[in-house]
Amino acid sequence: MLKEFTAFLKQYGVIGLAIAVILGGKLNDLVTAVVGGILMPVVGRVTPSGNWRDAIWSVAGINFEIGKVIGAGIDFIIVAFIVFWVAKKILREESVGKK
Repeated sequence: MLKEFTAFLKQYGVIGLAIAVILGGKLNDLVTAVVGGILMPVVGRVTPSGNWRDAIWSVAGINFEIGKVIGAGIDFIIVAFIVFWVAKKILREESVGKK
């Protein structure tokens, strides 16, 4: 039974997937720290109101936290670009190594 389980893990690449999830989570932590600690203070400095992530849009007594939505969108775009860039570098190295 243990041999079957080990074969299952190897056949479906479960270990590699687990490693990728762990590294992806840590990469997300790193990118979020860079965005929050370095990039967003600069953006906050150049915007007129400064603390734009707390911006609220009120319509008929309903408060929409538009600043948080825009901030999450910007964070996503930056994270997606960095992951794309890293993946492109890694995949290029793999394709060069196969030739």
